[in-house]
Amino acid sequence: MHKRTKALDIPKSVKDKVWERDRHSCIVCGSTNAMPNAHYISRAKSGLGIPENIVTLCQKCHHEFDNTIRHKELKEYIRAYLDIHYPDFSDERRIYNK
Repeated sequence: MHKRTKALDIPKSVKDKVWERDRHSCIVCGSTNAMPNAHYISRAKSGLGIPENIVTLCQKCHHEFDNTIRHKELKEYIRAYLDIHYPDFSDERRIYNK
């Protein structure tokens, strides 16, 4: 596996940690039918698979975040949520660098 691919993937240990942090539910709508597999900074933009860049979203909210005009609004919401948990963690540290 390529180093970048591995860095962007979400290991089970990260999913477990995020699932606990997010109290087993979508951080946007509260649905318990959710998964800890959404990158705040996308994989396409080299977003790392680390707890500081991963959130739990339901399928509907994940789709809206990735594919609709609500992207900017949801990105701001997710950023604020992550800032509560990681106040000194910059976006630059969420991105893969060679």
